Amino acid sequence: MTTDLKSSNEDVAKSSSKNKNVCAKYVPVLNWLPKYTKFQAVSDFVAGITIGLTMIPQSISYAALAGLSSQYGLYSSFVGGFIYVLLGNIREVSIGPTSLMAILVLEFTKDMPVDFVILLGFLAGCVELTMGLLNLGFLVDFISIPVTSGFTSATSVIIIVNQLQLLLGIKYKAKNLLDNIFKLFLNFGNLRVTDTILGISCIILLLIFRKLKDIEWKTKSTTRNYLFKRIFWFLSIGRNTIIVLTTTILTYRLHFAGHRPFILSGEVKSGLPSLQLPPFSAQSGNQTYTFLDMCSHLGSGIIFVPLVAVLTNVAIAKTFASGALVDSSQEMRTLGICNILGSFVFSMPTCGAFTRSAVSSASGIQTPLAGIYSGTVTLLALSFLTPYFYYIPQSTLAAVLISAVVFMIDYKIITMLWKGSRRDAIATICTFTISLIFNVETGLLFGTVLNLIYLLNLSARPKIIVMECQTHLGDTYLLIKPDIGLYYPAADFLTKKVSELAENHSNHDMPLIIDCQRFKGVDYTAVKGVERLLIEFKEKHRKLWFLNVSPSIKKAIGILGEIKSFPIIHNEENIVEYFQDIRDTPEISRSITVPLFNELEEKSDSKETNYDGIKDESTSLPEESLSLITEDTVGIATDNSPPFNTQSRDENHETESSRL
Repeated sequence: MTTDLKSSNEDVAKSSSKNKNVCAKYVPVLNWLPKYTKFQAVSDFVAGITIGLTMIPQSISYAALAGLSSQYGLYSSFVGGFIYVLLGNIREVSIGPTSLMAILVLEFTKDMPVDFVILLGFLAGCVELTMGLLNLGFLVDFISIPVTSGFTSATSVIIIVNQLQLLLGIKYKAKNLLDNIFKLFLNFGNLRVTDTILGISCIILLLIFRKLKDIEWKTKSTTRNYLFKRIFWFLSIGRNTIIVLTTTILTYRLHFAGHRPFILSGEVKSGLPSLQLPPFSAQSGNQTYTFLDMCSHLGSGIIFVPLVAVLTNVAIAKTFASGALVDSSQEMRTLGICNILGSFVFSMPTCGAFTRSAVSSASGIQTPLAGIYSGTVTLLALSFLTPYFYYIPQSTLAAVLISAVVFMIDYKIITMLWKGSRRDAIATICTFTISLIFNVETGLLFGTVLNLIYLLNLSARPKIIVMECQTHLGDTYLLIKPDIGLYYPAADFLTKKVSELAENHSNHDMPLIIDCQRFKGVDYTAVKGVERLLIEFKEKHRKLWFLNVSPSIKKAIGILGEIKSFPIIHNEENIVEYFQDIRDTPEISRSITVPLFNELEEKSDSKETNYDGIKDESTSLPEESLSLITEDTVGIATDNSPPFNTQSRDENHETESSRL
């Protein structure tokens, strides 16, 4: 009775522990919150305030880039921070509007009501959540870093060109990048001098402030050095807020003095957003759009926007994970919930941003709890500061965006890739070029397809190592080592190569052995290809054996194939035995058939006995089973006769190994 009760208690404890682990996996806050310390609380508070002050001007700029009013950028800045506290894994990730999301929103919802933007955020969240629940995080691994680099660089160039008209005080509409550049030169004579001077001055100041944190103060006072370093660090981290605040105050004072030298951001709706369902219909002029009409207009954006968001979030998570494994599916689920709930407060599509993550890391963030403080700062700005956002000059916002994205252009990677991997360099260049000429989704898709074609080529055209070997008894054979598994894309290629090797080799009596050590599995097409190969070799009275065949592959061949006898060699030591069988059985020396499974195991079990018998009958032989044949004749090394070739085994391997 006591034993049963103890066993029951253990089962309950194991079940409870398992449930806790499952909960912690999907709600990571349960892992770190019980161990939360005062030091972490203070660090997160400082980091959260810093992130919030960075996010406010960025959000306003990203809203303008997406063609929206400033308040929509702020609406998108607080929900992600609150949700990520509960569900996020990486403390540096800050969910909110980004330049990538803004440019995609502009592309898929241009000249349409804001309802389309809100619905796009909702649908993107649904796709992200679905991908996360189905554990499809591995899909982002098919988009390589070079392709991502080309895509990000192209997006940065597009953003910079789009912002030049605001920086110069020019207004025009453009269809694409080339049209934008053409109209920029066409309207260059209409630039506003005051906006241009303000914008360029802001860029210069932002770039100078960016470098302040790298200045090293060396005075006799250690306290003074630390104080100056912290002051310059704060100026560098908060440069966007400082520049926007300064120019807004300047414009406000000039406005009330009767001067209007700059183009302003315009009216911003004050107060917090109302909580309501995302719009499933929209009205534009006299035209009404149903839900299906809106989805049809958004088109590929419903898939492409969440894909880019997930790719960005996972890339940031891997960058700041400090070597820890990143659960891509959990990041998908978290991002999906952030976007779904964000659409209830008029948020545009959101994801993590490298700039904010860098600020988080530099601010000494300890846990995702900092998102509560950054979100609160945004809510305070919406509650009390929105009337003053009217006075933010557009050229200042353009300067903030340009100075932020210009460092996302990764021009150094091309030189490095061209020297080390031209295939990756071509993928990067193609992605970058097509994104600029057509659009960013076409560029990213093209780069990804290039990568997939390369992967398919590796599967369909595996490299094959061919070595001519001999046993210690002097029997020679041709060893074939494919470098990947045998599946249907490579089946026809491999069988043809084996046939060509057999046909072109001068010694037609030499057996061919296919080493299956790297085969992880076979499929129906591959088995049928092997059947055809065996029939061909049998008709030509050639010997074809298979080495290191795993039990799973044996089973698959037995189920999928119609091979009555399959010549399998258990391992390299058994090769000697099969040559011995040929010599001992001359009547079948032209065509040997090794039993399939049952007798094979018996032969494997008697391996040691047979091997000892061979050694007794022969003269003193070296212990190694195999030696590679060089161009010269290789003799059998005995105690009484030296080998004809003194090359080492490793040298022979290098001499005879070749890749087809």
